[in-house]
Amino acid sequence: MCGRTACTLAPDEVSRACSYRTRGGQRRQPRWRDGDADKYRPSYNKSPQSMSPVLVSQRHFDKSAPVDECVLASMRWGLIPAWFKESDPNKMQYSTSNCRSENILEKKSYKDPLLKGQRCVILADGFYEWQRREKQKQPFFIYFPQRTSPSQEKEEDQQLLSPTYNKEKSETGVISPGFSEESEAPPEWTGWKLLTMAGVFDCWSPPTGGDPLYTYSVITVNASPNLQNIHDRMPAILDGEEEVRRWLDFGEVKSLDAIKLLQPKDILTFHPVSSFVNNSRNNSPECLQPVDLNSKKEPKASASSKMMMSWLSSSSPSKRKDPDANENKEEDGKAKAQSKPVGGLRLWLQGANKKPRTK
Repeated sequence: MCGRTACTLAPDEVSRACSYRTRGGQRRQPRWRDGDADKYRPSYNKSPQSMSPVLVSQRHFDKSAPVDECVLASMRWGLIPAWFKESDPNKMQYSTSNCRSENILEKKSYKDPLLKGQRCVILADGFYEWQRREKQKQPFFIYFPQRTSPSQEKEEDQQLLSPTYNKEKSETGVISPGFSEESEAPPEWTGWKLLTMAGVFDCWSPPTGGDPLYTYSVITVNASPNLQNIHDRMPAILDGEEEVRRWLDFGEVKSLDAIKLLQPKDILTFHPVSSFVNNSRNNSPECLQPVDLNSKKEPKASASSKMMMSWLSSSSPSKRKDPDANENKEEDGKAKAQSKPVGGLRLWLQGANKKPRTK
């Protein structure tokens, strides 16, 4: 299953972190739908009913858009079917935050949007999962392995999330809508490599009138071998630009063919984190900080987790929106007092490197 995620990038960073190639070979940065960048709030601890960034085909919103054009949208986690009759979406009587791939064609809530081509890619730094132990549950943060230098990724063109990073645009806050064939490709994005999870979405309109609400469900599959000791399920991961393109291209790739992409993938890495993340109101880098399960001392940094924490701690706050604690209800005084662990994190970052855990 997938019941908690983190997505800490600011809206303009999300755009740069998920560039894609058109069928003509042009590298583009997806723009946000009008107003959707303001609906999204970065968070270290996202739970169902929060707003998350998703990548979708622009043709869902504009029938005249090029077939290969993608757009970023903010959607609420937890699918509300278009046929839901209540006036309040919070009156849903069952959870739709996850959808099992094996049953996706058996349940109307998911079958209808799937057959309509309403497929999306949920973007996140990673997701949390809890391992059952004798007396408690141990949380883990699970994510794509991270590179520590641009030279480590030689197959950039085949990856969705080896995106472009334009320093000048970052400083001005201007988002490029894309790049023409004549324009020079900007420098490579060197921030966090976002996780790409397959999902379905729907659009619900209040029966009494009002703005439509876009919501999504994360599709899950059996856990890959290296994650089975943590949990028996995992999100359906789309690995690389081609898989993402095929999942989003509902015109060329029919639903029954797209479902074949939903397979366990033994490509993720992970590290244990503290129980601080258990409370969804806690929203700070401490949620992501690795812990040593066999020692009370601060752990040594793995290659991927060190890159993550270093990038988060050094990124200029002026380029980010502050995590919105209100997104996960109001935050209590204790959580506020624990929301400034930067000093401790920087001390932790001085630890020696070792290979990230993958089993």
